[in-house]
Amino acid sequence: MIASFEVLAPRRIVFGLGASAGLATHLTTIGVADDAAILVVTGKDPSRHEGVLGPLRASRSLVVTTIAHEPSVEDAIAAVGLARAQGVRAVIGLGGGSAIDLGKAVSALVTNPNDPLDHLEVVGRGQPLVHDPLPFVAIPTTAGTGAEATKNAVLTARTIDGSPVKVSLRSDRMVPALALIDPSLAVSAPPSVTAATGLDALVQVIEPYVSHAATPFTDALCRDAIPRGARALPRAFANGGDLEARSDMALVSLYGGLALANAKLGAVHGFAGPLGGLVGAPHGAICARLLPFVIETNLAAMRSRATESIALARYDEVARWVTGRSAARADDVAHWAHALLEALAIPTLSAMGLTAARIPEIVSQSARSSSMKGNPISLTEGELHEILERAL
Repeated sequence: MIASFEVLAPRRIVFGLGASAGLATHLTTIGVADDAAILVVTGKDPSRHEGVLGPLRASRSLVVTTIAHEPSVEDAIAAVGLARAQGVRAVIGLGGGSAIDLGKAVSALVTNPNDPLDHLEVVGRGQPLVHDPLPFVAIPTTAGTGAEATKNAVLTARTIDGSPVKVSLRSDRMVPALALIDPSLAVSAPPSVTAATGLDALVQVIEPYVSHAATPFTDALCRDAIPRGARALPRAFANGGDLEARSDMALVSLYGGLALANAKLGAVHGFAGPLGGLVGAPHGAICARLLPFVIETNLAAMRSRATESIALARYDEVARWVTGRSAARADDVAHWAHALLEALAIPTLSAMGLTAARIPEIVSQSARSSSMKGNPISLTEGELHEILERAL
């Protein structure tokens, strides 16, 4: 019997080379009035996106703000103030995950004027949003976070003792009204960004597939995305102008966003939030470095105390998809991940700034994260320590 499930997705998704050219028309379809001022959140150099924004300027009033790093609560508060002062009635996130997350947070907080801490997880009160956000449009220029299809925005906040930690502003109301996925926008991404974001995209289809919260809907997405991404990522890394590989990775990223919004993630992402807040390294690089060690620990834990777990058979399937070998088994997924990290030059956690002395703190924070709850097996404190020690 198929268990009940729900599907949460953007109201409208437009995918394909050149999809961003139809932005002005699509704004009308989601109810943004012709005279509405629009806040555009981009990376540090908005001129890189003039091909998208230029045609829009002719017919729309645009207010542009930039984010050159992964966004903080303070960044969100400042951007909300700008949006209110300019009377904006819609928000566009144009860029990588940082621009999309900040735009998503702003669209939600403009219409929900409480203190952001009322709604943030972990460091806040986690209260639900009362009002619908402003219409939000996500236009990714990297293939990785899947933020164009998710219901949360990741922000860096401070714990009581002042330590930075990445937390989510999360609500079903925050799924973008429109996601425009144009793979050609990722062509200029450098190899290091392609590698880190691409591995994040792969993690976000592997973790939901082995999660205890997987559904037939997310399974279908992951079964297509995992082999597609395993083939395409090395090609996109080697040749950024390979539009077929870029298109495949853009689709994997979209599928990952849909999968994590409708299932759960796992220990990789359970660690990634606290680690990202502490070391300030790119989220995708952190996820990539953790992947093989989390897989190895999960397999050992399930073979020890959850031998009937369906995730063991699912890791066997993943192994066949990523290696292309019909005889591959679960352990080969970790071997493949180790080799891919080396080929794509992903640094160690120590190179990113983690020290052994901070591991207990990270373990404590990670154990409470929402993503950790999606792992196929509950890991012990000792197992969590071991993952980080090996990833150093």
